Parts: sequence; C-alpha cells; structure tokens
Amino acid sequence: MFVHCCHCTWCQRETGAAFALNAIIEADRVVVTKGHPKTILIPSLSGDGKKIVLCRSCHTSIWGHYAGPGDAVSFVRVGTLDEPGRLPPDIHIFTSTKQPWVELSPDIPVVADYYDKMDYWPESSLARRAKVGW
Repeated sequence: MFVHCCHCTWCQRETGAAFALNAIIEADRVVVTKGHPKTILIPSLSGDGKKIVLCRSCHTSIWGHYAGPGDAVSFVRVGTLDEPGRLPPDIHIFTSTKQPWVELSPDIPVVADYYDKMDYWPESSLARRAKVGW
C-alpha cells in the first residue's frame, strides 16, 4: 500500500541502523515460503507495544504489527525481501531525528514527524487500507 522510511530513534535502535524501511501491506498478502517465524511483543513509543515477527534461525525482524492497524496490516522490512530495490520509500517520516549524515532525495516527500495519510497516500492505497478497516 505504501512504504515508510522511518528515521525515529526507536526504529534506529530496533534496526541498529539510521532508519527502518517498511512496506505496509495487508497481512493476508504476506506469505511465508520457508520456515516458521516466531512472534514477540516489544515496547513502542506509543506505549501500546508492537508485535515483531522474527526468523527463528537468524532472529532477523521480517515484519511487524503495530497497535493502530493491528494484525490486519503488516509492516514488512523491505531489506528482507528478495528484491528490496523494487520498494523505494514513498515518504520519509520522523526526519526531525534523522542522522545528520543521511541525505534525502528531493523527489521523495519528507516530514519532520508523522503526517496525514490523505495528503500522501494514493487513492488506490487508501481504498485498500479502508478494506482492512484501518
């Protein structure tokens, strides 16, 4: 539906990197093709916590479920996909806390914190989002 490049300090801590790149997609479209991932609950900035789905072998975070949309929507870590280059960010969020050495493309929207989905999401993605009740 949409790809976030999140520069918040929580994502930096969780990933051990300068940002997290998450592709937001309906959970029923996520298919595990090998193995049996493990789900854990971790704290979140909202205080509601979030579910993180990990590879049982290497413990890499594969996707997550945030409290707002719940289990209906998955935030897939783009770097875990076979072709991550096919999913560039649609927006950079929480750039007020981005690392100063990260340079952002002028072609991709940038917001200091969060944003109103109506201002950035395409109509087709908004329709898909509404279908899952988020």
